[in-house]
Amino acid sequence: MTSEQEQVSSLPLPPVKFIAPYTDENVRRGQVSKPPPIVQDNYTMFGRTFCADDTIIRPLETQGIKRLYPQHFDRRSRELKKLNHSLLVNFLDLLDLLVYSPDSPKRTEKVDDISVLFIHIHHLLNELRPHQARETLRVMLELQRRQRDETVVRFRKHTERANEILQRALEELPDSEIDSHILATTEVMDESDVEKNEEKDVYDSCTPEDRLMCQILDSMELNKKRRRKP
Repeated sequence: MTSEQEQVSSLPLPPVKFIAPYTDENVRRGQVSKPPPIVQDNYTMFGRTFCADDTIIRPLETQGIKRLYPQHFDRRSRELKKLNHSLLVNFLDLLDLLVYSPDSPKRTEKVDDISVLFIHIHHLLNELRPHQARETLRVMLELQRRQRDETVVRFRKHTERANEILQRALEELPDSEIDSHILATTEVMDESDVEKNEEKDVYDSCTPEDRLMCQILDSMELNKKRRRKP
């Protein structure tokens, strides 16, 4: 087995003679056959006739199957339990017939009853698919919201930690060094820059500590540039 595993499709590829003509150049020139038109009327699939206007979940009556449970009911799970119990009883009856009278004509009737019960169970499960899709979407949205909330909490913790470190650094910094940095900064600034900064401070919402820290960093950066010059 190689280190890099190749991605393999779960479905087999179509025959090469069908997909080879569909190149980008042939498609652009219109030299390939177009896909078949959408079916508007009835069509046959797996030996059964379907109508394009049918609902996604067809009623049992349209399929020629007698309904064993009422048309309107509250909970599908209760009906599924009843059908499962009836299926078990019919299966045990079929086993008794196979043991004691295997040639009895009731064996065929029991097989047909079991088939009808399986059809009803499958139909009820299909009716639960929309509810399953909604619940799956709800769980996915809740998971995404929980992940965003956790990200916000971690971001706030890091922000508070950074503010604590900055505040501690300001408290440990000597007052004389702060004054010298401020004086060095004000000497380097031009008069125009001072006026612009004064006008900007009117609308600036930063705290005095943040402004002081910015001035200190600017002066330190300026001193580094001076040292680099020959």
